[in-house]
Amino acid sequence: MSTGRRSRKLFALLAALAALVLVAAGCGGREAQTGQQAKAINIGFIAWDEDIAVTHLYKVLLEQKGYKVNAQELEAGPMYAGLAQGNIDLFMDGWLPQTHADYWKQYGPQLEDLNVWYDQATLNIAVPKYMTDVNSIADLKGRGPEFGGVITGIDPGAGLTRITKDSAIPAYGLGGEFTLQTSSTTAMLAALEKATKDQKPIVVTLWHPHWAYARYPIKDLQDPLGAMGKAEQIHAIGRQNFSRDFPEVTEMVKKFKLDDTQLASLENAINSAEKGKEDDAARKWVSENQAVVANFFTP
Repeated sequence: MSTGRRSRKLFALLAALAALVLVAAGCGGREAQTGQQAKAINIGFIAWDEDIAVTHLYKVLLEQKGYKVNAQELEAGPMYAGLAQGNIDLFMDGWLPQTHADYWKQYGPQLEDLNVWYDQATLNIAVPKYMTDVNSIADLKGRGPEFGGVITGIDPGAGLTRITKDSAIPAYGLGGEFTLQTSSTTAMLAALEKATKDQKPIVVTLWHPHWAYARYPIKDLQDPLGAMGKAEQIHAIGRQNFSRDFPEVTEMVKKFKLDDTQLASLENAINSAEKGKEDDAARKWVSENQAVVANFFTP
């Protein structure tokens, strides 16, 4: 065999060996990458205070376990579509059986219902606690002038607004005395803050869960006629195969529970934080509520 042919064969053999090394390295790289991806999780949230708060709580807790958490804000419709498509892994704020019923009917078969972590999601009419003789919506009748004839509401298109206007006001015969004043949640809360600071009468539309219950001295009015509807549940919802792909997180989510006081406290902490400092507020809340967190989280 000539020297040239031997050289060409040797070169071909070395090239083949080099290719095998590259393939092996590539496989190792993919395995490493898959391992890294297994620690990445996409949590979607809607712009409701309880979801913002709980998402930041989960973000800081999962980061302690080494997860790379991507928290993404979406509207409810795109949220459920994103879960069904597998683009979102986890959503902590599914309101069932009423508020998100249409989305659940459309996408539910493609999703995993992981847990009910809060079961007192209610629509309410509330007054300050210092109004000791007003304890039921029925107690508002005949007291219109005291409240300026106004129930201070939120957005005109909100379900809470519709229920108050079309159900509660007629049911309790308040139409001749009270007008539901709508604007925004921010405006309602500003009016509530001013009234409670000045110890003035005010009646507002509100809902559980909400941080206002932790910040202001307010109470829900009893609703003996059931005009504001029944309590709903808040569900943690995963994409298809979530429990298979995230067994550790699934175990954590299945143990997760917050009562009204705990959730209001968490919401208040996150809502009071400066913009961009929400994770710091969540960490502080965790440090101050170790007994609560220990029920569902093991470092």
